[in-house]
Amino acid sequence: MAEKIYPSSKPAVNGGGATSPAANSGTNPPKKPQLYHATRPVYRPTSSRRKRSCLCSCCLWTTFLIIILVFLAAVAAVIFWAVYRPHRPSFTVNSLSFSQFNISSTKLTSNFTSTISARNPNKKLTFLYDPITVSLFSDDVAVGTGSLPGFRHGTKNTTTLKAMVTTSRKTLDGGEISSLKSTLKSKNTLPVKIRLETKVKVKVGSLKTKKVGIRVTCDGIKVTVPAGKSPAKTTTSNVKCKVDTRIKIWKWTF
Repeated sequence: MAEKIYPSSKPAVNGGGATSPAANSGTNPPKKPQLYHATRPVYRPTSSRRKRSCLCSCCLWTTFLIIILVFLAAVAAVIFWAVYRPHRPSFTVNSLSFSQFNISSTKLTSNFTSTISARNPNKKLTFLYDPITVSLFSDDVAVGTGSLPGFRHGTKNTTTLKAMVTTSRKTLDGGEISSLKSTLKSKNTLPVKIRLETKVKVKVGSLKTKKVGIRVTCDGIKVTVPAGKSPAKTTTSNVKCKVDTRIKIWKWTF
């Protein structure tokens, strides 16, 4: 009996008789996907970012410089205060009298005489005053104005200032007239307030500061209405006054 020969299931080696299915089908084998590495652009900061960085650096240095200047100014102020011990001048009303105070339906005529003491308590600071404006008020109604000449106020010195404060037939409105008349009828005395306004320099050795405005307010004064021709005097003497500096920055005064 003859043997049957079966074809081998293994593929032929070195181009043997057996072929792959891809070869039999006549198509190319699938290719592996290729990886493409795109080159990333080099990061460079934009010009606007550079400008912001420069601006921040400039602001930082400016702030630092301002802090240094403020610190140096504070140190200089402390040293100045420790060496010179500066104090404001003081003012006191010694007396106030008026020889005339007439009120009509619309007019006011008055004549006041005030004596004020100005004291410089400093040992090393001299005050140089400009001409002084003197105003007299009663219930916020201006009842007289006058002036004093400027003067040099030496160290540890007390100067007596005498001012004539007058008003000649000044026109007042109805509210001001009735306010003054009602005050005189009810109390027979006139509450008044004296205000001095001027500018002053401070002299330290050979150095002089710039002019600074000051306002001196003397409140709590009462005068009796004059009887006949005899002048009336204050019922309150040695009235202490308040001294305020008035610094003008641009259009505002503090």
